[in-house]
Amino acid sequence: MIKSPIRLRTLSALRETLDEHRRAGRSIGFVPTMGALHDGHVSLVRTAGEKTDITVVSIFVNPTQFAPGEDLDTYPRTEEADIARLAEVGTDIVYLPGIEEMDPEGSKTNVRVEDMSDLLDGQFRPHFFYGVATVVARLFVHVQPDVAVFGEKDF
Repeated sequence: MIKSPIRLRTLSALRETLDEHRRAGRSIGFVPTMGALHDGHVSLVRTAGEKTDITVVSIFVNPTQFAPGEDLDTYPRTEEADIARLAEVGTDIVYLPGIEEMDPEGSKTNVRVEDMSDLLDGQFRPHFFYGVATVVARLFVHVQPDVAVFGEKDF
């Protein structure tokens, strides 16, 4: 029988759950995504599962990496199908934060990686890497993984 991963939507619930695993000596693997999962994502999740005891996958459609007029509103949101795929590969936890968790009111911390933000997509979408770097940094603070797995496309 396939076990469905635990769904957590708040930082407090995520921390409480992960703290229990850490106290038990388990290592935490993490794969950040925006959902609409494909075989490449599934491969990353498998890799995280091979390297750690607990696998966390985040699904957060990051508005800060879209400029006005880009495809934020039409970006696919396939939560149930994504969770079904994640269950098939043994994902333990799916973190589904809302904007209030990822960009709380009054937040003033953002990440800009000098000399990187203008490469690749940044040449044509200068806001893109800034938005990605900020959200990934926030997700790392939330999850505090032992191992994080990124794909070639992320490079």
